[in-house]
Amino acid sequence: MPTAFTPVSALLGGALIGLAATVLLATLGRIAGISGILNSAIEGEPGAGDARQSRGERGWRIAFLFGLVVAAGAWFAFAGVAPREGFPLPWLVAGGLLVGAGTRLGSGCTSGHGICGLSRWSKRSLVAVAVFMGFGFLTVYVLRHALAVLA
Repeated sequence: MPTAFTPVSALLGGALIGLAATVLLATLGRIAGISGILNSAIEGEPGAGDARQSRGERGWRIAFLFGLVVAAGAWFAFAGVAPREGFPLPWLVAGGLLVGAGTRLGSGCTSGHGICGLSRWSKRSLVAVAVFMGFGFLTVYVLRHALAVLA
């Protein structure tokens, strides 16, 4: 099954993600790993003693996450692009739970390791990226070719 690869939008999206990660690191000294941002937005920053500092930390994290949702909604609304359809809900739920478990096991998510970790020459991130890319390739092969689930 051919995919609709659009290199211009992929390049533009990658450049914007890189710019956002660079600005966050340069201005706040924080890594743009989505799982860490989400976790700290919910649970708070570990070891944050000052309540005012904790609110400030939580504030930028919530704004960052809100921006992700708003930007995706704006893209769908103004670019005339619709989200992919036709995926069974149980597969989506199972995939989401597996990704959540993987981010805990791997001490971070694809954005944290793949974008921020690799750009800082982290060996741990290099291993993490190799593992999740390898399992991603394997999953696509098994689902599309061996089981013909998402063909």
